[in-house]
Amino acid sequence: MTLMVEREVKLRFDSPEQARAVILAAGATPIRSRRLQEDALLDTDDEMLRRQRCVLRIRTEAGKSLLTFKGPVQPGTMKVREEYETVIGDGDVMRRVFEELGLRVWFRYEKYREEFAAEDVIVALDETPLGTYVEIEGSEDGIHAMTQALGRTAADFILDSYRRLFLRHRDAHGFHSSDMVFDTA
Repeated sequence: MTLMVEREVKLRFDSPEQARAVILAAGATPIRSRRLQEDALLDTDDEMLRRQRCVLRIRTEAGKSLLTFKGPVQPGTMKVREEYETVIGDGDVMRRVFEELGLRVWFRYEKYREEFAAEDVIVALDETPLGTYVEIEGSEDGIHAMTQALGRTAADFILDSYRRLFLRHRDAHGFHSSDMVFDTA
């Protein structure tokens, strides 16, 4: 299990190609290739975790699964919260165990992610059903430096979760999907 304080921001880009070009031009080095991430958020029927502004997530990618607990977001100019994360052997079995304990999947979201490293930050290029986002995670100074290297400023920071972005997008476009997943039709 790894305990850390997660500090991150998102930036919106017009396309994966544009984002990748500016990330590489900023001197970041590719560390993980593009792969599909499937995330499932769990909670009790009475939304105990959401009421506490916490998240319990099972992430599956390339046959591997991670279990993550995130505490409430602390007020500030960046998204900062405690995070506990550990590798699990079988995400489906873990989800079933949680269901037996009274938790259920209440939101699913997918994205194609590739990751880059630069100084003391990790830069994730996310292709989502909502568009292209770059997440920068690391130290406050590192996030500001990378943001500037990408041609952006703190005014461009997006602190919302993918769930919140999805809800805004869904409401603005009048569709009724409950999950942020790629259309397979």
